[in-house]
Amino acid sequence: MATFLHRLGRLAFRRRWYVTLLWVAVLAAVGFGAANAPAAPDDSNSMPGIESQRAFDLMEQRFPGATADGANARVVFVAPDGEKVTAAGNRAAIEKLVDEASDGSQVAAAVDPFRAKAVSEDASTAYATVTFKVKADDLTDASKKHLQNAIDAARDSGLTVEVGGTALATQPSAGGSAEAIGIAIAALVLLMTFGSLAAAGLPLLTAVLGVGISMAAILALSSAFGLSGTTGTLASMLGLACGIDYALFVVSRYREERARDRTPQEAAALATGTAGSAVVFAGLTVVIALAGLSVVGIPMLTKMGLAAAGAVVVGVLIALTLVPALLGFWPNAVLSRSARREGRIKEGGETDGGTRWARFVLRRPLPVLLLSVVGLGALALPVTDLQLGMPGDEAKSTSTTERRAYDDLAEGFGPGFNGPLSIVVDARAAADPKAAVQVIEKRIGATDGVVSVSAPRFNEAGDTAVFSAVPANAPTSEKTKDLVHTIRDARPATESAGDGATFEVTGTTALNIDVAQKTQDALIPYLVVVVGLAVLLLMLVFRSVLVPVKAAVGFLLSVLAALGSVVLVFQQGHGAALLGVETTGPIMSLMPIFLVGIVFGLAMDYEVFLVSRMREAYVHGDQPGQAIVTGFRYSARVVVAAALIMMAVFSGFIGAGESMIKMIGFGLAIAVLFDAFVVRMAFVPAVLALLGKAAWWMPRWLDRLLPNIDVEGEALSRRPAVGSAPASVPDPESQPVH
Repeated sequence: MATFLHRLGRLAFRRRWYVTLLWVAVLAAVGFGAANAPAAPDDSNSMPGIESQRAFDLMEQRFPGATADGANARVVFVAPDGEKVTAAGNRAAIEKLVDEASDGSQVAAAVDPFRAKAVSEDASTAYATVTFKVKADDLTDASKKHLQNAIDAARDSGLTVEVGGTALATQPSAGGSAEAIGIAIAALVLLMTFGSLAAAGLPLLTAVLGVGISMAAILALSSAFGLSGTTGTLASMLGLACGIDYALFVVSRYREERARDRTPQEAAALATGTAGSAVVFAGLTVVIALAGLSVVGIPMLTKMGLAAAGAVVVGVLIALTLVPALLGFWPNAVLSRSARREGRIKEGGETDGGTRWARFVLRRPLPVLLLSVVGLGALALPVTDLQLGMPGDEAKSTSTTERRAYDDLAEGFGPGFNGPLSIVVDARAAADPKAAVQVIEKRIGATDGVVSVSAPRFNEAGDTAVFSAVPANAPTSEKTKDLVHTIRDARPATESAGDGATFEVTGTTALNIDVAQKTQDALIPYLVVVVGLAVLLLMLVFRSVLVPVKAAVGFLLSVLAALGSVVLVFQQGHGAALLGVETTGPIMSLMPIFLVGIVFGLAMDYEVFLVSRMREAYVHGDQPGQAIVTGFRYSARVVVAAALIMMAVFSGFIGAGESMIKMIGFGLAIAVLFDAFVVRMAFVPAVLALLGKAAWWMPRWLDRLLPNIDVEGEALSRRPAVGSAPASVPDPESQPVH
């Protein structure tokens, strides 16, 4: 492996024009394909294997032409204090809004609250439902403006009018200026790490190029493979993160080899052969984590994972080819300013921060290990109280009309009114379908926790009906979750009384409960598959049994501590105000899966880069303790820089207005903090110090069985000492420094 990559790096350096033009041609080709590709399909929210999805599919089949997924607006009216919405003036204003809203060209129906009995018992609140023929993304600006004008006119009458639903919903932002600040901080960290604008800019440049190629390829293939507009979200984020990391480590190793009297060409080749080997296997661990998302069984998540895996592969290829090619154009520009000014390149000394910290851990490995494990374990404890769900309008800021509409409905009609359950009854097998549906309706209506049920609505054939059951508690309440399970557990008795008719429970609330359960059930198999494959891969990399196991344990500690911190803030509310979180509640259903997948990839990056350097030193003759010091001397600073960059980028999402985006940004940032600074900087060296030579032990039979891929570049150390030159900056293969 190292020998092949050494040749590849040398070839890329020497044929830099061809390599650069090749990548430019690739970008142009996929860009052309993206520009001429058919429009991306709409997002598919299909969740196969859950009851709520089966019920939804049955509705689509039995009620053809129904706009189940069309845009909707629930307009909530609250009368001024002391008045009622049924008063003549207020009623006239509401009916006028309904009449005007129904005139829209894309409107399917606008329901009058007085005819639909959508008025609260005290007549203080009412709501009108406006449904559209098209999805929210397909609504024209004219349709939105028409509805908004009708709402503004009703407000002018003195009524408080708020709007929920999807038609006029505000789109979440990804952080705005806060995210831009995060990227600026990343650039500053790179500049401080390398002391050179070129060295700081090169990883950013190549990472952005890789993301551009990946996103264009996703757009070009969107129609053929059914990739929606959101498929590339994870790909862009991880492509940027991993692309910066991989280029960062190659450039860092290049500078190190230059300090060892290597010519630019040989330094680039050695950097590609050694750091590049680590890049390959770090990238493979990320790909395993992302491809493993298919275990969850959610098509959208599978596509996102595979697209992101492709983006990581592009990042690896760019780091192995384009980075050494660009180093060939500017071999001295990536060196520090002091090196270029003094004409000499200084190798890292024995007293840098990484060396001092490694020696500190070697002197006190047990206390450092216990402190790191106990600290992360304490932060992981809130995971035992984890509640999964999909926060809705109740999690939005009170500055949004959706949140105010939610609160007004909860106050006027009860907390469960915002999340009614839809009961789909298939009465084809019943002798009297209408009588069977009425029996099921009465039984479900009599269930403890159900406030009311609506009149059944039959299809044209009269063999299928749908009615709503309003829970007594909020959609995200554990009591509502228990109610759904109670209704389903009583299914045999209910269906028996219904003369052979069957029913299923769906609706947004039931769907969120089912998805949460599905992802929770998939979490352990996902961890087993991903961690198991990664352990096998790391055995190949490190030729050790205990080092991969230690890596897996460290990752589990960091991800559980991060998830516990998310629960602590976003579910239990500790410190929520500091992040601008107004409402706490269940953790987003996909959050644990996302956190495990993304953090596992980044954690293995840091593990491979840091420990492969220790393994390299050990193979080349260092004692176990000294190998730890050597690894930290050359890798700790760059790992810290990479972690700070990731934290800066992820922290930008905390500035978003949406609670879910805040949650994602906080979870990823805190996970990188724990993994890079607690696990990799404390837990890892402490465990290796206690294990000593045993850390690098592998049974002989297993060593013979596994192929030798030479990640640490042992074969390169046996090569003749070619390519050496005096350590002065100007050398025969250098270009003049301007």
